[in-house]
Amino acid sequence: MSETPTSVDDLVVIGKIVSVHGVRGEVKVYSFTDPIDNLLSYRHWTLRRDGEIRQVELLKGRSQNKVLVAKLKGLDDRDQARTLAGFEICVLRSLLPQLTDGDYYWFQLEGLKVIDQAGQLLGRIDHLLETGANDVMVVKPCTDSLDDRERLLPYTAQCVLSVDLAAGEMQVDWDADF
Repeated sequence: MSETPTSVDDLVVIGKIVSVHGVRGEVKVYSFTDPIDNLLSYRHWTLRRDGEIRQVELLKGRSQNKVLVAKLKGLDDRDQARTLAGFEICVLRSLLPQLTDGDYYWFQLEGLKVIDQAGQLLGRIDHLLETGANDVMVVKPCTDSLDDRERLLPYTAQCVLSVDLAAGEMQVDWDADF
């Protein structure tokens, strides 16, 4: 299949299989996409768990409350489906839609150095959290950072002044003492 990645770095996690649904081999999926049913537009998934990689094909899926229910090709009973719980659902980076200027995927922001307006290195973005009001960046200390504090910064236009993916940096309006 041409969808097979050449390396793990080519993959982006877009969801996770969390449990089974019913007795016909369907699985419950937690989607990391926005809106959540965007995950269903990818027909070929690479599943990954503890170094194990599997290729599967999505036959159909539907939204059910805050999760998705998916039917995968060749998965026809509950016991088979149960073996997939815990697998991350990945797709090739190249399959993701292009974003407009100023919009970024979370994976693009993770690892960026965070620098305040005074030029002080606050740390690196470890990961982001969805809180409802706005997304939050978890900035952890790194080599040469100002101190050893973990900071939670809002991912808002007021806080994020600029993002330079090529330089691996983000400039923020944030008081280092906060």
